[in-house]
Amino acid sequence: MDYRTAGVDTHAGQRFVELIKPAVLSTKQPHVLSGLGGFAAMSDLSFLKSYDKPVLLTTTDGVGTKLHLATLFDRHNTVGIDLVAMCVNDLLVTGAKPLLFLDYIACGKLNPEQMAVVVQGIAEGCRQASCALVGGETAEHPGLLKPEEYDLAGFCAGVCERDDLIDGTKIAEGDVIFALPSSGIHSNGISLVRKIFLKNGTEAPELKEDADFLINEVLLSPTRIFEPFLRPVLDAFAREKIQGIAGMIHVTGGGFYENVPRMIPAGLCAQIDVTLIPVPEVFRRIQERGNVKPQEMYSVYNMGAGMIVIVKKEHAERFAALTANTGLTPARCGQVVRSQEKVELKGL
Repeated sequence: MDYRTAGVDTHAGQRFVELIKPAVLSTKQPHVLSGLGGFAAMSDLSFLKSYDKPVLLTTTDGVGTKLHLATLFDRHNTVGIDLVAMCVNDLLVTGAKPLLFLDYIACGKLNPEQMAVVVQGIAEGCRQASCALVGGETAEHPGLLKPEEYDLAGFCAGVCERDDLIDGTKIAEGDVIFALPSSGIHSNGISLVRKIFLKNGTEAPELKEDADFLINEVLLSPTRIFEPFLRPVLDAFAREKIQGIAGMIHVTGGGFYENVPRMIPAGLCAQIDVTLIPVPEVFRRIQERGNVKPQEMYSVYNMGAGMIVIVKKEHAERFAALTANTGLTPARCGQVVRSQEKVELKGL
């Protein structure tokens, strides 16, 4: 008896590390001191001296049951981008800049070539976010996971000047609400999609058009990473000493009704006219096929608003112009009002 017979192939693990080296090295930032394969990643934090009061922020997240679709259709090149996006978007809403990213991969049986594709997606996400992929862990769990199954988790650390933190405490009546367009479904509500489109909720759909929809519109449309679009805006406001952004909300699991209240202070309400936010066709198809009520859709999905930004009224036009210059057109869709309800959706 040996370890390989028990289900763990250490030689496959070594091959996997060699396959992912180019992707990992492509994300390296100047502050990263270590290479790939050490017991711990090292970063030179001397640059923090330029901060008056640097604050460390950390996030962790996963991709959820979107991985079932990746396995079902054998398409693994975008779930890594999803993983990075879910972490760095959560970090971004605080105003923090991502620095370091680590991943955890658990699989029933390590397929080096397949997992290399996953890590290449993670590296692509890190490049988009200007974040270094500095390490991770890949574990085989024979007997716990089926040979073809795997799960992902991501961890991100970032930094922000304490005085520039965005925590919602500066949100006030009259502030303007913008929605930044999502790239589609992102990585939430996949369980509902599977229930609607998959045979028995787990098997490939019988209709080719349904399979094409799941592959092209759901699986291969990764979560948008907002760092390259909002960072120039945050930097411009910082240079101009403008505290123009009072709050940001990453619209993930729980949609509008769960995520918006997390940022809104007591006694105030984000009043949003959803008719002003363009809804991608992917959501219309899900709603029609599943006979899902509109309120439920906004309770589960981003419905076209991947990120919601609350801006001081006097800086609203400046924010819109700066954001448009990055390639995203924000939708002005509401305002902050006084109410005991933290979120109100008009137009449903």
